[in-house]
Amino acid sequence: MAASLSLGIDIGGTFTDLVVLDPADGRAVIWKESTTPDDPSRGAITGLTRLLEKGGIAPGSIGRVVHATTLFTNALIERKGAATGLLTTDGFTDVLEIGRERKYELYDIFLEMPAPLVPRPWRRPARERLAQDGSIERPLDLDAALREVEALVADGVTSLAICFLHAYANPVHERMAAEAIAKRFPGLSISISSDLAPEIREYPRMVTTAANAYVRPIAETYLDTLEAALKRAGIPGGLFLMLSNGGLTHVAEAKRAPVQLLESGPAAGALAGAWFGRHAGLDRVLAFDMGGTTAKLALVDDGDPLVAWGFEAARTKRFLRGSGLPVQIATVELIEIGAGGGSIARRSDLGTLHVGPESAGAQPGPVCYRRGGSEPTVTDSDLALGYLNADFFLGGTMRIDAGAAGAALDGLAGTLGLDATRGAFGIHDVVNENMAGAARVAIAERGRVPQDYALLATGGAAPVHAWHVGRKLGVTRVVCPPGAGAGSTIGMLMAPARIDRVASFNTRLADAEWQEVARIFSALEADAMAVVGETGADIARRDIRRLADMRYVGQGSEITVALPETLTPEDVLTAFEAAYRRLFGRTPPGAAAQFVALRLALSAPMPGSGGTLRLDGLGGGTTALKGKREVHFPDAGGAVTTPVYDRYALPVGTRLEGPAVFEENESTFIVGPDARIEVLADGSILAERAV
Repeated sequence: MAASLSLGIDIGGTFTDLVVLDPADGRAVIWKESTTPDDPSRGAITGLTRLLEKGGIAPGSIGRVVHATTLFTNALIERKGAATGLLTTDGFTDVLEIGRERKYELYDIFLEMPAPLVPRPWRRPARERLAQDGSIERPLDLDAALREVEALVADGVTSLAICFLHAYANPVHERMAAEAIAKRFPGLSISISSDLAPEIREYPRMVTTAANAYVRPIAETYLDTLEAALKRAGIPGGLFLMLSNGGLTHVAEAKRAPVQLLESGPAAGALAGAWFGRHAGLDRVLAFDMGGTTAKLALVDDGDPLVAWGFEAARTKRFLRGSGLPVQIATVELIEIGAGGGSIARRSDLGTLHVGPESAGAQPGPVCYRRGGSEPTVTDSDLALGYLNADFFLGGTMRIDAGAAGAALDGLAGTLGLDATRGAFGIHDVVNENMAGAARVAIAERGRVPQDYALLATGGAAPVHAWHVGRKLGVTRVVCPPGAGAGSTIGMLMAPARIDRVASFNTRLADAEWQEVARIFSALEADAMAVVGETGADIARRDIRRLADMRYVGQGSEITVALPETLTPEDVLTAFEAAYRRLFGRTPPGAAAQFVALRLALSAPMPGSGGTLRLDGLGGGTTALKGKREVHFPDAGGAVTTPVYDRYALPVGTRLEGPAVFEENESTFIVGPDARIEVLADGSILAERAV
């Protein structure tokens, strides 16, 4: 039997989503399994067994496995990584402690900054020094460095980060040290900054290197274990990992630089929004992915999500910018907030309703799950408002208790002096406003307006909330694609292989040597090609983007600019000024532009990706109307008798008017009374608000 099918596994905080896709005809089979926090792979393998049974699929027919995980991010947050040491230039061992000396809350005298990943006794000096241009001011004392590492190993350090001053300009000392240390201590895991983040700014470069060292032994063990488990399950296909940049890579690269996987799961949701948006004919999409623990939003322009070259991990205040560890990797630009189906609702100290960011997660979960949860959650309120069907949760495979949810909600509403329905909708409305507020800020920061976008909902909870979130934003079009509840996993299966590379190039534009620019880009491309080639991607159809970090001389920060095909001073300056004006409205008169770094992004389609999506039974039914139930729409006066449709039975071209509820196994799409509804050619449901 030919191994032609693709399997996607996305382990989330509440559910693990699994999808098998046949690229030949687009047939997809979906399964959601409760995540097992004590051992995430256990829930994944259990879900895989049930998925294969559901679809009548032989394990030997799966030719590739694509995986996204939050394991490495959780290791940073929970400080459960490897015993990590740091070898850095003499005099700079406290950079991880000093950080940026910037307060994320200006007037908080009890401010808590993120703790360093490497404790003070395990940060050791190396006698060496490079100038900012990479020239050697003090040669590396290799014997002294080896003595320092010997002391670290004796203390129990199992992973080492090497980050020397100005190594982005010349990696010679880091590589000499790494080679000698690996020879002397072959069991020690080693990460060097010039391989991971060869760009300016000592603190984020050191954090990135330390973070990679911190999670690398965990990644190696986890990926080896997962590969072995898949082989035992009879799956012959290779394992590929979702990167934070929205692309895939092979296991060896993931083991070398697992720091690239920190945002792999959320990136998959943005990729799903982009893919479904293209198939629905939408150029501008606000990809809205809401699961059980968090909600993520990403802007998609011209069919591609925006990519940033850095993000914050393990925030002390999870959703407050500046409170985390700066990591210099390419990542899909995301807004993440603590709003999910499991978000807990409480009475605040001021007597107001407060929702999230704490989540009931998979264990104990919402009250209605009857797994020990006692505090009402967003899912409990959605059930009480008629948005969810207790008899059809996860297609009827999971029984939930509406009575238990109602009792918990009544208790909370009583403490707030509200009736039960108003309290339940208050929870729903507060969490919607939290998401809409985050989206407004993100869109405004990029000089856009929400009305230019369609809101595309993926994840188990997003289709329930998208209509009301869209109303708050002023968005007139809301889209729910087929299989929305497992949208991130579907997005992973459609992802290309992608590698991002960077090289420091701190030079005034007027002084740039263009032969050197061409040489740097050629080296970056060769490096990226070597990695992407190992994935089996179609290199002949590769896409290469050349970019540069640029600023005006004297500025302290830069912007990333897509470079034109012709690399001339005039064309590059024009591209930089245009990008600068889009962000800031004007350019400073008489200022000189300069390069800071050169970047290259290379992607190529994976075998079995792209194509179409066809869920079993989608559009083929004859009795789409399942019945009616009371659903709460406050703009229409409260409870409204609303038709409930079987999502799978709606043929393409179906036109309806709101209100309506569309049920599928993994999610439920809620549409209000003032809507015109159409089933698009790809099976997506478009709900357009009357203006």
